[in-house]
Amino acid sequence: MAGTGSTEGTHGAGGGADEGARLTAWVRGRVQGVGFRWWVRSRALELGLTGAATNLADGRVEVVAEGPRERCAQLLAHLRGGETPGEVTGVVERWENPRGAYSGFAER
Repeated sequence: MAGTGSTEGTHGAGGGADEGARLTAWVRGRVQGVGFRWWVRSRALELGLTGAATNLADGRVEVVAEGPRERCAQLLAHLRGGETPGEVTGVVERWENPRGAYSGFAER
């Protein structure tokens, strides 16, 4: 509903929990060289998501995940949950329609 303070509009594509989504999350902090991408891959596979976790030159990790919106949101909660390897100091997210570009989940 409009005017209820919902954050639905910040999620861009779609709306239903079972609807497919593409989450891109840029994670900053001490997230390279600490097993972070392996940990992300494990969580994503547990959730049945496809995608990749990639080290960026500026020290961040880019996480791209596709699958049911609710499961992508669960992965995002894991990224922000404080139990990751290393130390996450911030996560920026972007939601889009899925592109179907992945099979499995890769560490890059």
